[in-house]
Amino acid sequence: MYTYFFVLAALFYAVCACLPSKNRMAISIGTLLGLLLHGAALWVDVIAPHSLRMGFAIMLSGILWISVAAYWLENRNFTLDGLRILVLPCAAVGVLLPTIFPGSVIPLDDKSALFPWHIAIAMLAYSTLTIAAFHAVLMALQESKLHTRLGTQKPGLFALAIDRLPALLTMEKLLFRLIGLGFFLLTLTVLSGVVFSEELFGQAFKWEHKTIFTMLSWVLFGVLLAGRKWRGWRGKTALSFTLTGFTTLLLAYVGSRFVFEVVLHRSIA
Repeated sequence: MYTYFFVLAALFYAVCACLPSKNRMAISIGTLLGLLLHGAALWVDVIAPHSLRMGFAIMLSGILWISVAAYWLENRNFTLDGLRILVLPCAAVGVLLPTIFPGSVIPLDDKSALFPWHIAIAMLAYSTLTIAAFHAVLMALQESKLHTRLGTQKPGLFALAIDRLPALLTMEKLLFRLIGLGFFLLTLTVLSGVVFSEELFGQAFKWEHKTIFTMLSWVLFGVLLAGRKWRGWRGKTALSFTLTGFTTLLLAYVGSRFVFEVVLHRSIA
């Protein structure tokens, strides 16, 4: 039954992504319905007695679910049509991935009670920095549009959405608010993984690909926030750090799980 929920959520996201921005109420209600269906399907798919189903597709779907929720909440205070046109199509695809790549079941009997919390905080960190990456893309397009003359060509839907975004300074404030929150959550993820590795995963801490990529992403976002505070970094420097840090973080878990599950056909915890 939950497979139908995934499909219906994808349809709601796709329709809401295509609706003209003047249908603000319909977009808001449709997105909320998609969110509820998506969340219900993930809950049924992931949560089982004494176990969790995990995999790159489930993690990516969960990240996009929280990202859509962040967009929906932000859009109540600001007009973020550009973000809608970026986030919802990605979510429409991502919501269907667990039906194709189901992942593997991880028993919780030998795991600490902190393990689900570690996963939840990690997903929140990923999601917050994902929506920050979407913001960075919009800001790059917005800044580029300021320096581009459109002439007499009629602007398309996306160009109109970019025009309706808040001012660049407001977008920048939102971006660094998201990065600050994401960095805090990522710090909790890193600390819990390093300090409580044996309790969480049943093994002593060790350096591996996902650990290295996560730490590198954490350093990049930390340097960006320090540069913002002490050197006033903004503009292209901030956007480059944001997108590089996000790409590195994406490779840490989702990328490595994709290689193991899809390319190597191996199941990992």
